[in-house]
Amino acid sequence: MIVTTIVATALALSAIMAGAWFAQYRTRNSGWSDVFWSYEMGIGGVFLALVPWNGTLHAPSARQVLVAILVAIWSIRLGTHILQRTLSSKAEDPRYAALREEWKDDFQSRLFWFLQIQALAAFVLVVSVGIAAHNPAPGIRVLDIFGAFVLIAAIFGEGVADTELRQFAADKTNKGKICDAGLWGWSRHPNYFFEWLGWLAYPIIAINVSGAYFWGFLALSGPIFMFWLLRYVSGVPPLEAHMIKKHGGNFRAYQERVSAFFPWPPRPKDIS
Repeated sequence: MIVTTIVATALALSAIMAGAWFAQYRTRNSGWSDVFWSYEMGIGGVFLALVPWNGTLHAPSARQVLVAILVAIWSIRLGTHILQRTLSSKAEDPRYAALREEWKDDFQSRLFWFLQIQALAAFVLVVSVGIAAHNPAPGIRVLDIFGAFVLIAAIFGEGVADTELRQFAADKTNKGKICDAGLWGWSRHPNYFFEWLGWLAYPIIAINVSGAYFWGFLALSGPIFMFWLLRYVSGVPPLEAHMIKKHGGNFRAYQERVSAFFPWPPRPKDIS
């Protein structure tokens, strides 16, 4: 049962990202890729949380329902935010725009396989959600409540960061400037930080301190993998390359003052 469930999830995630490729092909806007990815994470996470893994049909446990609700809330919030941004933006996401420029005539074929890699990344992450949901510990523990608190706090923090950036960009007097207000004065990518923080909720829920549920430790793959993606692969590096190209020395000065990922008090501005 568990093998069938895992395989079905992997195939479904792959098919959804194939749909994402088709959507961006028709619209010429690769931002749809991230919309599909965000929503598919919720679909895959809810499915793996609620479907029995032991081959025996039974009503979901309280923990399974809790985890399903948490991943659904996260997915809907992030997916809807990116959807609104995609619909309202006249320009393509700078990360995909850079790939379009780099890959040129091979862009569409290479993007298809790039999105399949994203489907694989989504699979790794939603498995950690399923592992958390199927912790066999009876009832709802204090750790489950704490994990839920961490995820809700992360969603709230990411929402605040997104709102601050949107309000900064909407102010015409800030045109050409770099947002360093609020959370953006403590981290160059507070939205990425809170995105990563939310994934810590699942190992908190999954790990059974008694050692009775060895699989729980595999849920650590979620935050570890997400940190690697955001900090070193698809998040910070391409976005900062774009910002340096756009803002030059002003962004480099911002880099010197403000932490790249983890929120930290900024260094004083050089006023000399």
